[in-house]
Amino acid sequence: MEELRLDRILADGGAASRSEARRLIKAGRVSVNGRTAVNAEQKANPCSDDIRLDGRKIEGKMVYIMLNKPADVISATEDREQRTVLDLLPEELRRRGVFPVGRLDKDTTGLLLLTNDGDFAHVVISPKRHVDKVYEVYVDGSLDNGDIAAFGDGIELRDGSRCLPALLSADENDPSHAVVTISEGKYHQVKRMFASRGKPVSSLKRLCIGKLYLDEGLEPGQWRKLTSQEIKLIFGE
Repeated sequence: MEELRLDRILADGGAASRSEARRLIKAGRVSVNGRTAVNAEQKANPCSDDIRLDGRKIEGKMVYIMLNKPADVISATEDREQRTVLDLLPEELRRRGVFPVGRLDKDTTGLLLLTNDGDFAHVVISPKRHVDKVYEVYVDGSLDNGDIAAFGDGIELRDGSRCLPALLSADENDPSHAVVTISEGKYHQVKRMFASRGKPVSSLKRLCIGKLYLDEGLEPGQWRKLTSQEIKLIFGE
């Protein structure tokens, strides 16, 4: 994320108005990474810098969340009939305009990111960036070397479209179990790739986006905010 003026960061974080923020900074009550701020025009990164008012950490306007998505919850901001991933968050975060970054199918579990930062979402889902996504999968049937080769060549889906080459790592002890890495996000892509091989998916869980892995300490339905280092992983910093 780009650096912003310090008075704007305080205002976005709800700590003060822009004019009041300038007075607080001038009074020496604001620090950035342990050093007293010198003026309101000083730039800082609200995601990665430690910004404090009277010792209290100021959160930036942008929100970045890691959710361990459970099954039977849809990746949407609202729905009249079904529970959405936003229903798993407190009202305070929903009011800040967060939305799911991409989507996981209703029955797919695992790592889902939510944010109110459009630039962040674009980095994750833009087809031009080819951000890797890693999934754990169980299929009906036994995976073999032919499947591994087909994924490596680029699976042709039943509608005739072709996927980019993907890495399929089969479990030597359980031929129905594998880990697959893809670098694009076609509609229902992983399920369609395995279906094209005659081995429909029975269970699917996303483990990783880029270099960001699902926190194993999060139970299904639990969430936490990303750390500044994790946000940098997504932006490639």
